[in-house]
Amino acid sequence: MILMGPPGAGKGTQATLLQERFDVPHISSGELLRSAVKRKTALGTQAKRFMDRGELVPDDILMGTIDERLRRNDCAKGFILDGFPRTVAQADALTAMLGKNGTRMDHVVSLTVPRDEVVKRLSGRRTCRDCGAMYHIIFEPSNNPGICNRCNGELYQRDDDQEDTILARLDVYDRQTAPLLALYRQQGLLREVDGIGSQDQVFARLLAAVQADA
Repeated sequence: MILMGPPGAGKGTQATLLQERFDVPHISSGELLRSAVKRKTALGTQAKRFMDRGELVPDDILMGTIDERLRRNDCAKGFILDGFPRTVAQADALTAMLGKNGTRMDHVVSLTVPRDEVVKRLSGRRTCRDCGAMYHIIFEPSNNPGICNRCNGELYQRDDDQEDTILARLDVYDRQTAPLLALYRQQGLLREVDGIGSQDQVFARLLAAVQADA
């Protein structure tokens, strides 16, 4: 499965629930690259050169790390891709790679959340400067405003949680994924799921979309 959605759509939460339900690994492309760098694999060493300069990791290196991960035994029953592919070129490369391994993509699910809801979710996040604990001024506030429950550290708003930055990130996401969504829609794989509601409500919709394809 490929799980898509804009920043703040709740992909990580839903991917974790899917992982528990189907007992398949949740594979985040960002975490995969960071792990490869940390383990100092050949591909990780190559990726680090670009990441250290703040540049995008080239597709051939990224595809190599994805290919290595999908060949592990725990992916035999399936997997959930989160954050990949991001472009039509990556999607085509993934299809070709899976085809060589005798595998195909079963589901592409896109969590849809209105822009104003995304802004509310992300701009309300606060992070502890000392221990890194996360809060939300509406959904999960600290006991004392601006103070961490765990260590009494100061809570602050990260730069990427500022409203203008969030809107810019959403613009990039829309530009990148519109052709990708169109591709998977044309292939009959795309299922769009309403991402508004409780975790359980969204998960129930997601399961219904997946099971409808079964």
